[in-house]
Amino acid sequence: MENLRGVKKHLNELVVGREKEIDFMLIALIQEGHVLLESVPGSGKTWMAKAFAGSFHGIFQRLQFTPDVLPSDVTGIRFFNPKTQEFELRPGAVLTNLLLADEINRATPRTQSSLLEAMEEKQATIDGETLALPDPFIVIATQNPVESQQGTFPLPAAQLDRFLFRLEIGYPDYEEEMKIIRNFRGNVSHKKEITAVASIEDVRAWSAEAKKVAVHEDIETYILELVRATRRHPSIELGLSSRAALALVHAAQGYAFINGRSFVTPDDVKTILEPVAVHRILLTAEGMLVREVQEVLKEVADSIPSPVEAF
Repeated sequence: MENLRGVKKHLNELVVGREKEIDFMLIALIQEGHVLLESVPGSGKTWMAKAFAGSFHGIFQRLQFTPDVLPSDVTGIRFFNPKTQEFELRPGAVLTNLLLADEINRATPRTQSSLLEAMEEKQATIDGETLALPDPFIVIATQNPVESQQGTFPLPAAQLDRFLFRLEIGYPDYEEEMKIIRNFRGNVSHKKEITAVASIEDVRAWSAEAKKVAVHEDIETYILELVRATRRHPSIELGLSSRAALALVHAAQGYAFINGRSFVTPDDVKTILEPVAVHRILLTAEGMLVREVQEVLKEVADSIPSPVEAF
């Protein structure tokens, strides 16, 4: 846990005003999930992902998605080497511990789908040969919600469901923005030095410990009632899936772990509900006209009584 606190402290020095987002990214790394960062240009999405990756002694790959990026750029390709007269394997960007999929919605659906196997099964199939990905493996994808109609391809529901969290990054408050100006005004590149402060072995140890965090039967029932309530809500066309129910359990365990507890509380579930569920829910046509997903989620959460914390 000492190393974990060191990572959080280091990241909060590199990235101003993003304590909550950093916590969620750490949970995703520990619980073998993936993160979708969404914000307007210039809000520091890419820098936050690079700072996060650089804080660990692991392999980091960045892939800038554009319409001409091919699936083979993501997974890899087998090519004929005229010197050796043999076919050789050239691994793609997914053979890494952390993959930054920058502006993922600029890639074509075919290229986007090449990530599905890697994100779900932690493997990549290249010309019939299946390769196991490094452990841990996490995708941090970014997308810009403003240019949703300008050469972009919205992620399908099946791919969105692979992300443990969707984090919507807003503008910093006044004090945070002033701190950004003062911290980086003497730096032409607007960046600070990134230092690796934890090892991949540390991440594996945290992951093993997080899996031991106790989830009381009342908490399991509470999570299932929340999930099933999304399927009954009149403003929701597509409710939470069984994968989403598992994601809520894993995210709550991770949140309890990074806060130094060995058990999950109802408040843990409430805290992680929105980033786990916001991208997995589809409102009805009428609901989209008058309501936001976050508003409907809050209504669902308020409709389910929280279990008494007697544990």
